[in-house]
Amino acid sequence: MPADTSLLAGVSLFERLDEEERALLAAQLDDVSFEAGQVVFKRGDPGGSIFIVVNGSVEIFVDDTVGQRVVFETAKAGDFFGELSLLDGDPRSASAVALETTRAVRLDRQDLELLFKRHPTAAMDVLAVIGKRLREADRLIGMRPTYSPNQAVEEKITPVQRIADLAAAFSGSISFLFVHMIWFGVWIGINLQLLPGLPSFDPYPFGLLTMVVSLEAIFLSCMVLISQNRQAAKERIRSDAEYDANIRAGLEVTQLHVKIDALYEQTLARLAALEKKVPGQSGSAGPKGPASGAGSGTTAA
Repeated sequence: MPADTSLLAGVSLFERLDEEERALLAAQLDDVSFEAGQVVFKRGDPGGSIFIVVNGSVEIFVDDTVGQRVVFETAKAGDFFGELSLLDGDPRSASAVALETTRAVRLDRQDLELLFKRHPTAAMDVLAVIGKRLREADRLIGMRPTYSPNQAVEEKITPVQRIADLAAAFSGSISFLFVHMIWFGVWIGINLQLLPGLPSFDPYPFGLLTMVVSLEAIFLSCMVLISQNRQAAKERIRSDAEYDANIRAGLEVTQLHVKIDALYEQTLARLAALEKKVPGQSGSAGPKGPASGAGSGTTAA
């Protein structure tokens, strides 16, 4: 059904047209409506028209590789969407769904050419919206992390956690063992008077050494536990990253299945159309041999 000129008067893209131009354009447009939650078009659909919202709202979005919805824009009264596929002829690059009961007008390519001839500045309005959406896409891409999750965790490490990592790494090395062997040997040698000239300060049974080693064990165990907790957090992040990769792979496989099913249905539809166009052929019998007459056998009397 052609659109009413009063509908076009409330759309910013047509507000500079006079009544005669609106009437000429309205005769070419279609007035369409969508219920809340109804899909206007999906990503990958053929892009043969542009929609201009008269009232209501439509969400423009894409689903990324992990199944999350990335919203580019919410088109409200006076806004238009679907122009990119109409201009370049490629399939839809995003999906659109009505958020509420929405009324819109639909233009095809010829209608848009007529609009640009009558109102050249409307082309700049369309280009401005395309540029806005490209900037929004660049902003969303820029917000995505360019480094691994482990690097993001390393940037948030506190000085205590850094010291704990160093202590845990040193306590598990051969150097740590050698240092303690030398330290215990010298301590015991001095206090047993095995090293002459050095006074004893912790006689047997080495109570001071026992207390120092006990305190060292307490602090060292705490450092190791702190470091282990950080390592466990890294493992969780790594597991989440692997889970996202698996989800992404699964979605890609699902998309391939959907595309293959769509190609299969299109092939069957085309074959059915071709069969209808080919005239029916009646079944022909095989080659016939010479006609055989009645037998001339004699009858016994």
